[in-house]
Amino acid sequence: MKKVYFKTFGCRTNLYDSQVMMSSMKEFQITENEEEADAIVINSCTVTNGADTHVRSYISQIEKNSAVKVFLTGCGAHTKGEKLLEEKRVHGVFGQSEKENIDALLAQDQPFYNPGDLNHVDTSVVDDFIGKSRAFIKIQEGCNFRCSYCIIPYVRGDARSMDESRILEQISRLALNGFGEFILTGTNVGSYGQDTKTSLAKLMKRISQIRGVRRIRLGSVEPIQITDEFLELLDEPWLEKHLHIALQHTSPKMLKLMNRRNVYKQDKELFELLHSKGFAVGTDFITGHPGESEELWLEAMQNARELPLTHLHSFTYSKRDGTPSASMKPEVNGKIAKKRLHEIEALIKSKNYEFRKAFKGELEVLIESEKDGVYHGYDQHFNKIVVKSDEDLNGNWLKIQNYEVREDYNYAQL
Repeated sequence: MKKVYFKTFGCRTNLYDSQVMMSSMKEFQITENEEEADAIVINSCTVTNGADTHVRSYISQIEKNSAVKVFLTGCGAHTKGEKLLEEKRVHGVFGQSEKENIDALLAQDQPFYNPGDLNHVDTSVVDDFIGKSRAFIKIQEGCNFRCSYCIIPYVRGDARSMDESRILEQISRLALNGFGEFILTGTNVGSYGQDTKTSLAKLMKRISQIRGVRRIRLGSVEPIQITDEFLELLDEPWLEKHLHIALQHTSPKMLKLMNRRNVYKQDKELFELLHSKGFAVGTDFITGHPGESEELWLEAMQNARELPLTHLHSFTYSKRDGTPSASMKPEVNGKIAKKRLHEIEALIKSKNYEFRKAFKGELEVLIESEKDGVYHGYDQHFNKIVVKSDEDLNGNWLKIQNYEVREDYNYAQL
């Protein structure tokens, strides 16, 4: 039986899609060693130029093995797939809607390009997550927002929700298989239910009632998607005490240039409410978008200082052809954009350290990996902890009272 290696780039949605392909594959064998693979499936990301570069670099790396067949899927299949196929750098290209047909795609002798259907809704149910202690659950696909810098709606389509019964069935199966933490993911998670007359909050309540569910985590949500109904869930013990709420910027003028729907003043009120409830709060931030003057940057940094942020997913602006931002002026020098990136990263890193020092409670930790007797996991605030122990802790839930707060992580010895 021929062996297939899966290489996944990008977001949690891609991680889920890779698991669907692995679960759907019956005629081939999965390998975790790319050197012994007969075929490699690259699940690509195209959110930035850097993401595209990583995929191309990986293809260059594996081209040294001329015997291996390379297949490209994910967001990059729509933006770079045809060119890579024309250059004969990949054997086949397929859209994410085709992933359940993985056996037939891998068996094709002739090169092919099958972009799939951007209106597709997944129907797969995954029973296991290979090599994972927590489960990623895709609840929706696509995005109805049209942020001026973003290519993703053009490669993932408009927002559409997965069938609730299939989501619940999948989580029930995974819980029976020992999974306790579930991460709800998608292109725009907070839009779940808008097309099916339900809501994210209702779905989360139903998930929480499934036996074996200990913790529910969310992918990134938009500030305007934190409704009163959602706020009623903040005291629930099963909700991770960490929310990632995408701001992208903290200057009101920049938010308008980016065609964002959030308003800084309201964002601040929301973040302060979450902080008062004991939540760690993360966000996305883009530096160097066209029009980001020094004056607007200083304003953004001052506003960021006033927010109770603890986590950051940051980027320098990356021009994506076909988006409104691509033609905006004036552009920001790349070195300036990177300098600003480092400034905001340093600020939020210090805020995270202060948050962890101020917290005096018990840490609820899921151990996810181990190396040389040192275990790594995350607590209820999505803060990393390193645990040294002679016991086998992999996949275990721990309650830790005595630990040391270090600059980059917490540390405990059991």
